[in-house]
Amino acid sequence: MMIECVPNFSEGRDAEKMRAIVEAIASAGVLLLGWESDIDHNRSVVTFAGEPEGVAEAAFEAVREAIGKIDLTRHAGVHPRLGVADVVPLVPVEGISLERCAELARALGARIWRELGLPVYLYEAAALRTECKRLENVRRLAPAGLAPDFGEGRHPTAGASVVGARKFLIAWNINLRTTDVGAAREMAREIRESSGGLPAVKSIGLPLESRGEVQVSINLVDFERTPLHVVFEAVRERCAAKGIEIAGSELIGMIPAAALRSSEGYDLRWQNLRPELVLENRLRGAY
Repeated sequence: MMIECVPNFSEGRDAEKMRAIVEAIASAGVLLLGWESDIDHNRSVVTFAGEPEGVAEAAFEAVREAIGKIDLTRHAGVHPRLGVADVVPLVPVEGISLERCAELARALGARIWRELGLPVYLYEAAALRTECKRLENVRRLAPAGLAPDFGEGRHPTAGASVVGARKFLIAWNINLRTTDVGAAREMAREIRESSGGLPAVKSIGLPLESRGEVQVSINLVDFERTPLHVVFEAVRERCAAKGIEIAGSELIGMIPAAALRSSEGYDLRWQNLRPELVLENRLRGAY
C-alpha cells in the first residue's frame, strides 16, 4: 500500500525554516519526492510518499516542526491561509482506498490537536460536515466562526490546519505578462466550476509582485473530466481578447503521467516541467 501527502506550509521566503520541516519529514523514513517555495505566495509545498502509517507519522512531525518554526502573526503573502501547516491532504496511490485515507486523516487530525494543541478542520473525503467537504468553503466559513472538528479557537501563532483525504490534484499556475490582477481574477472566476465554468476547476487570481506579473492559480481536481489543455485554452482565449500575453505555466508538486498524455500535442508553455516531476518517474526511480 502506498499513499502520498502534499502539505502546504505558510512559509516561502525563509529556506532554513523550510529545510527544517523537510528534514523532519525525511527523518520519518518516507520517500521525499520534492518541495518548492514561492516568495509571493509565501508558501511552500512538500510532496512525499510511502506506506500509510509512515506517511501519517511524517505529516505529524512536519506539522510539529511548522508550529515551532513559523509565526502566522508575522506572515504576509498573497495566498489564502488558515495556519502555518495550512493544508495536509492524504492521497491514495496504490493498494489503498480513499476511505481508508480518510480514516487516517481523521486520526491524524485528532492527534495534531491532542498532542500539539493545533485546531483542525477536516475536508474532502475526511469531512464530517457537508459544509466542510470543499476546501474553499472551510477557508470562507472558518474566519466567520465555524468551529474546528478537533479543538477550539486558534493557536496563538499557528492558526489552524485543514487535514483531509482526496484524489490526486494538479496544482498549476498560468502566469500572465501584466500587472492587472483584476484581469486575472476575472479569468479565474469565469473558468472555475463554482462560477459556472469548467468542471473540476478551482481557480483564483493573484499578483506576483516579485515578477511584475499576475497569475491564474488553478487546482485541477479531475484531469479526466477536464484535461489541462482545455483549461489552458480557456485562459488563452480570454488573454487574447484582452491583449494580454501568457508568460507560461508552472507545475506545483507532482503530476501523473496520464494527465500529460491526455494533453499530448498541446503547447502548455511549461516553465518548469521536468521528468522528475512526473509521479510515476519519481516512484520508479525510488522503488
